[in-house]
Amino acid sequence: MLEFFGRFHPVLVHLPIGILLVTCVFLVLSLSPKFANLRPAIAILLFLGAISAVFSCITGYFLAGSGDYDGKLVGYHQWMGIGVAALSVVLLLVHKYAKTDARASTGIAVLLMVLISATGHLGGSLTHGSDYLTAPLKEDGAKARAAIPAIPNIQQALVYQDAIQPLLKNRCYSCHGTEKQKGKLRLDLEAYILKGGEEGNTIIKGKADESELIRRLLLPGSNDKHMPPKEKPQLSQHEIALLHWWINNGARFDKKVKDLHQPDHIKAVLAALEKGTAGIALNKLADIPAKEIDAASDKDIMRLNNAGVMIVPVGQNSNYLTANFINAHSTADSVMDALKAVKDQLVWLKLEHKSVNDATLKAIKNCKNLIRLSLNDTRITDKGLESLKNMDQLQSLSLVGTKVTANGLAQLSKLKSIRVIYLYRTNVQRSDWTALKKLFPKVNIDSGNYQVPTLPKDTTEVKPIMEAK
Repeated sequence: MLEFFGRFHPVLVHLPIGILLVTCVFLVLSLSPKFANLRPAIAILLFLGAISAVFSCITGYFLAGSGDYDGKLVGYHQWMGIGVAALSVVLLLVHKYAKTDARASTGIAVLLMVLISATGHLGGSLTHGSDYLTAPLKEDGAKARAAIPAIPNIQQALVYQDAIQPLLKNRCYSCHGTEKQKGKLRLDLEAYILKGGEEGNTIIKGKADESELIRRLLLPGSNDKHMPPKEKPQLSQHEIALLHWWINNGARFDKKVKDLHQPDHIKAVLAALEKGTAGIALNKLADIPAKEIDAASDKDIMRLNNAGVMIVPVGQNSNYLTANFINAHSTADSVMDALKAVKDQLVWLKLEHKSVNDATLKAIKNCKNLIRLSLNDTRITDKGLESLKNMDQLQSLSLVGTKVTANGLAQLSKLKSIRVIYLYRTNVQRSDWTALKKLFPKVNIDSGNYQVPTLPKDTTEVKPIMEAK
């Protein structure tokens, strides 16, 4: 019901505004003999305007209870809207039954125009924010596009306070702030961000790909659920990557940039933040093919979605896709056949499912556009890695929690584009480390090690152990 009223309320709102304002102007002009020919139309326009104003109040009443807007501001708007409807009915009656007293009709018409203007302003404030009229005057075009101000000392900056919060403020608060909470979602305070909206958790700590916020950002601009709405400023790829990185690192509100792990692609984002250029839209993502490609079949994508596989574009205005098997029902042949159907568009694949084994990897061996592949906590072995030998576009491979060994990894040493391999909790031994570094001299092999910083009051020093098990 709310969706129905939400769809038609904007039409019913603008209809009475237009009709009543035109009618009021006609009524004032008709006082002059020069515009006497307008008088016959006034009664009809007043009737139509009054009826549409009443229906607008009805739809507005139901929407007011949705919880999507600030209650106080909604209250003002609601009563002023009722005032517009009531005054338009009064004007209709006065115009019809007090034709000899034109002054009365004119006075009511002027008052109605003022009331319509005030009501419309409150409606604009509800929809676009209270500063929707003055915001463009406060900032020049370049500054208006910069959601995150330049951060000179990026490593010492607080991730949320200095980067994430300004981004949310400038791109999300107009729909999810103090005055409006579309989908019952607020993003202006930590508690509200973690609480989520009517569809559940907006972010899932440590799982950006499963977070509704990221999913909505990556939907095509034509999709009704895409955020922000297509008529509003969009996030750049750097800004989306920043949110993705923050969520994957636990969505902490108290950490500095230097405290979080920084993969190579995030180092580029942080450099852009330091220069104040993170908000500039990139023509191409750095880690998707430069070649344009046709869109995948909607039928094939639907088959994967029905199997519980989340398929979304890697970015706005891109036909390349990312697939996530976290919530897949299975990896049966029918599901993998559907994945093969989108092999040309598939560049990021999160194939993390308990049923994934060496045979499963044979099904993706022809997905040669893959750039990121995650096989964490699956049942693959060295035998399965043989299916990845010809993936020359592969840059990132995550094998955390698998049974692979250094011998198996050696099969991938000829991959031209590989840049990072994650090997935490694998069967790669400490003694294999030197040999692996020789096989992959330009590759960041991440074993999951970390270094605990030593404070002045500490009596022991903790050093990193070069161990991959």
